[in-house]
Amino acid sequence: MTQHTYTAFLGPQRLATGPLPETLRAVKAALDALAGPRTQPLIVFNDETGRPADFDWRGTVDEVLARHAPGAKAGPGRPKLGVVSREVSLLPRHWDWLESHPNGASAALRRLIDEARKADPEGERRRMASLAADRFLTVMGGDLAGAEDASRALYAGDRAAFEAQVAGWPEDLRLHALYLAAPAFGAAP
Repeated sequence: MTQHTYTAFLGPQRLATGPLPETLRAVKAALDALAGPRTQPLIVFNDETGRPADFDWRGTVDEVLARHAPGAKAGPGRPKLGVVSREVSLLPRHWDWLESHPNGASAALRRLIDEARKADPEGERRRMASLAADRFLTVMGGDLAGAEDASRALYAGDRAAFEAQVAGWPEDLRLHALYLAAPAFGAAP
Protein backbone atom coordinates (compact mmCIF):
# COMPACT_ATOMS: atom_id res chain seq x y z
CA MET A 1 0.00 0.00 0.00
CA THR A 2 1.37 3.39 -0.94
CA GLN A 3 1.53 6.12 1.64
CA HIS A 4 -0.70 9.12 0.98
CA THR A 5 1.09 12.36 0.24
CA TYR A 6 0.21 15.94 0.93
CA THR A 7 1.48 19.05 -0.82
CA ALA A 8 1.67 22.49 0.76
CA PHE A 9 1.60 25.75 -1.17
CA LEU A 10 2.25 29.25 0.09
CA GLY A 11 0.66 31.24 -2.70
CA PRO A 12 2.03 29.74 -5.94
CA GLN A 13 5.18 28.39 -4.23
CA ARG A 14 5.31 24.72 -3.26
CA LEU A 15 6.67 24.35 0.26
CA ALA A 16 6.68 20.58 0.64
CA THR A 17 5.34 17.27 -0.65
CA GLY A 18 5.40 14.05 1.31
CA PRO A 19 3.62 11.95 3.91
CA LEU A 20 1.51 14.03 6.29
CA PRO A 21 4.00 14.18 9.22
CA GLU A 22 6.86 15.27 6.96
CA THR A 23 4.74 17.86 5.17
CA LEU A 24 3.38 19.29 8.42
CA ARG A 25 6.91 19.54 9.87
CA ALA A 26 8.18 21.37 6.77
CA VAL A 27 5.22 23.76 6.70
CA LYS A 28 5.44 24.49 10.42
CA ALA A 29 9.17 25.23 10.07
CA ALA A 30 8.48 27.55 7.12
CA LEU A 31 5.72 29.35 9.04
CA ASP A 32 7.92 29.77 12.10
CA ALA A 33 10.70 31.18 9.89
CA LEU A 34 8.47 33.84 8.29
CA ALA A 35 9.37 37.37 9.31
CA GLY A 36 6.15 39.26 9.80
CA PRO A 37 2.61 38.32 8.83
CA ARG A 38 1.87 35.88 6.03
CA THR A 39 0.80 37.68 2.86
CA GLN A 40 0.07 34.63 0.69
CA PRO A 41 -2.56 31.96 1.37
CA LEU A 42 -1.27 28.68 2.81
CA ILE A 43 -3.05 25.64 1.40
CA VAL A 44 -2.21 21.99 2.05
CA PHE A 45 -3.66 19.49 -0.42
CA ASN A 46 -4.33 15.80 0.00
CA ASP A 47 -2.73 14.57 -3.25
CA GLU A 48 -4.99 11.52 -3.45
CA THR A 49 -8.20 13.57 -3.46
CA GLY A 50 -6.98 17.00 -4.56
CA ARG A 51 -8.94 18.49 -1.67
CA PRO A 52 -7.47 21.14 0.60
CA ALA A 53 -6.89 19.89 4.14
CA ASP A 54 -7.45 22.18 7.09
CA PHE A 55 -4.87 22.34 9.87
CA ASP A 56 -4.57 24.19 13.16
CA TRP A 57 -0.99 25.54 13.12
CA ARG A 58 -0.94 26.81 16.72
CA GLY A 59 1.69 25.46 19.10
CA THR A 60 4.74 23.32 18.50
CA VAL A 61 5.14 20.99 15.55
CA ASP A 62 4.48 18.02 17.87
CA GLU A 63 1.20 19.60 18.99
CA VAL A 64 0.19 20.17 15.36
CA LEU A 65 1.04 16.56 14.51
CA ALA A 66 -0.87 15.22 17.54
CA ARG A 67 -4.00 17.14 16.54
CA HIS A 68 -3.90 15.77 13.01
CA ALA A 69 -2.66 12.22 13.51
CA PRO A 70 -4.89 9.55 11.96
CA GLY A 71 -7.65 8.62 14.40
CA ALA A 72 -7.21 11.83 16.41
CA LYS A 73 -10.60 13.21 15.43
CA ALA A 74 -13.69 12.12 17.28
CA GLY A 75 -17.10 12.17 15.71
CA PRO A 76 -19.88 10.03 14.29
CA GLY A 77 -19.00 6.68 12.80
CA ARG A 78 -16.09 4.51 13.84
CA PRO A 79 -13.04 6.75 13.33
CA LYS A 80 -10.51 4.10 14.38
CA LEU A 81 -11.74 1.94 11.50
CA GLY A 82 -11.95 4.86 9.10
CA VAL A 83 -15.76 4.79 9.08
CA VAL A 84 -17.39 8.16 8.51
CA SER A 85 -21.11 8.82 8.86
CA ARG A 86 -22.79 10.89 6.16
CA GLU A 87 -26.32 11.33 4.99
CA VAL A 88 -27.59 9.54 1.89
CA SER A 89 -30.94 10.38 0.30
CA LEU A 90 -32.68 7.50 -1.47
CA LEU A 91 -36.19 6.73 -2.59
CA PRO A 92 -38.21 4.32 -0.42
CA ARG A 93 -37.82 1.49 -2.96
CA HIS A 94 -34.02 1.87 -2.75
CA TRP A 95 -34.09 1.72 1.06
CA ASP A 96 -36.34 -1.37 0.89
CA TRP A 97 -33.91 -3.09 -1.47
CA LEU A 98 -30.85 -2.21 0.65
CA GLU A 99 -32.48 -3.29 3.90
CA SER A 100 -33.40 -6.68 2.42
CA HIS A 101 -29.72 -7.61 2.13
CA PRO A 102 -27.69 -9.32 4.85
CA ASN A 103 -25.99 -7.06 7.39
CA GLY A 104 -28.14 -4.04 6.51
CA ALA A 105 -28.04 -1.07 4.21
CA SER A 106 -24.52 0.11 5.07
CA ALA A 107 -22.96 -3.27 4.32
CA ALA A 108 -24.91 -3.57 1.06
CA LEU A 109 -23.74 -0.12 -0.05
CA ARG A 110 -20.12 -0.94 0.80
CA ARG A 111 -20.34 -4.19 -1.20
CA LEU A 112 -21.85 -2.40 -4.22
CA ILE A 113 -19.15 0.26 -4.16
CA ASP A 114 -16.34 -2.29 -3.80
CA GLU A 115 -17.72 -4.33 -6.71
CA ALA A 116 -17.97 -1.22 -8.91
CA ARG A 117 -14.41 -0.22 -8.07
CA LYS A 118 -13.09 -3.70 -8.86
CA ALA A 119 -14.96 -3.93 -12.18
CA ASP A 120 -12.66 -1.41 -13.91
CA PRO A 121 -9.63 -0.62 -11.73
CA GLU A 122 -7.81 1.29 -14.48
CA GLY A 123 -10.88 3.39 -15.24
CA GLU A 124 -11.37 4.01 -11.52
CA ARG A 125 -7.74 5.09 -11.14
CA ARG A 126 -8.06 7.51 -14.07
CA ARG A 127 -11.38 8.86 -12.80
CA MET A 128 -10.00 9.48 -9.30
CA ALA A 129 -6.88 11.16 -10.73
CA SER A 130 -9.05 13.41 -12.92
CA LEU A 131 -11.13 14.43 -9.90
CA ALA A 132 -8.04 15.14 -7.77
CA ALA A 133 -6.34 17.16 -10.50
CA ASP A 134 -9.53 19.09 -11.26
CA ARG A 135 -10.03 19.98 -7.59
CA PHE A 136 -6.45 21.25 -7.44
CA LEU A 137 -6.95 23.22 -10.69
CA THR A 138 -10.11 24.82 -9.31
CA VAL A 139 -8.45 26.01 -6.10
CA MET A 140 -5.00 26.98 -7.33
CA GLY A 141 -5.52 27.68 -11.02
CA GLY A 142 -9.10 28.91 -11.13
CA ASP A 143 -8.04 32.50 -11.91
CA LEU A 144 -5.15 31.60 -14.21
CA ALA A 145 -5.30 31.74 -17.99
CA GLY A 146 -6.43 28.47 -19.52
CA ALA A 147 -7.83 26.94 -16.32
CA GLU A 148 -11.22 26.04 -17.80
CA ASP A 149 -9.67 24.69 -20.97
CA ALA A 150 -7.18 22.68 -18.90
CA SER A 151 -10.08 21.12 -17.02
CA ARG A 152 -11.85 20.28 -20.27
CA ALA A 153 -8.67 18.71 -21.67
CA LEU A 154 -8.24 16.73 -18.46
CA TYR A 155 -11.69 15.15 -18.69
CA ALA A 156 -11.29 14.62 -22.46
CA GLY A 157 -8.06 12.72 -21.80
CA ASP A 158 -6.11 15.11 -24.04
CA ARG A 159 -2.69 15.30 -22.43
CA ALA A 160 -1.16 17.59 -25.08
CA ALA A 161 -3.97 20.15 -24.72
CA PHE A 162 -3.75 19.96 -20.93
CA GLU A 163 -0.01 20.59 -20.98
CA ALA A 164 -0.48 23.49 -23.41
CA GLN A 165 -3.08 25.14 -21.16
CA VAL A 166 -0.92 25.00 -18.02
CA ALA A 167 2.37 25.83 -19.78
CA GLY A 168 2.29 29.50 -18.76
CA TRP A 169 1.40 28.90 -15.12
CA PRO A 170 3.86 29.48 -12.25
CA GLU A 171 6.29 26.56 -12.28
CA ASP A 172 5.34 24.92 -8.97
CA LEU A 173 1.61 25.04 -9.81
CA ARG A 174 2.22 23.72 -13.33
CA LEU A 175 4.42 20.86 -12.17
CA HIS A 176 1.99 19.81 -9.45
CA ALA A 177 -0.98 19.96 -11.84
CA LEU A 178 0.96 17.73 -14.27
CA TYR A 179 1.88 15.36 -11.43
CA LEU A 180 -1.72 14.98 -10.26
CA ALA A 181 -3.07 14.65 -13.81
CA ALA A 182 -0.52 12.06 -15.03
CA PRO A 183 -2.56 8.99 -13.93
CA ALA A 184 -5.66 10.47 -15.62
CA PHE A 185 -3.77 10.21 -18.90
CA GLY A 186 -2.64 6.65 -18.19
CA ALA A 187 0.86 7.61 -17.07
CA ALA A 188 2.60 7.06 -13.76
CA PRO A 189 2.90 10.28 -11.71
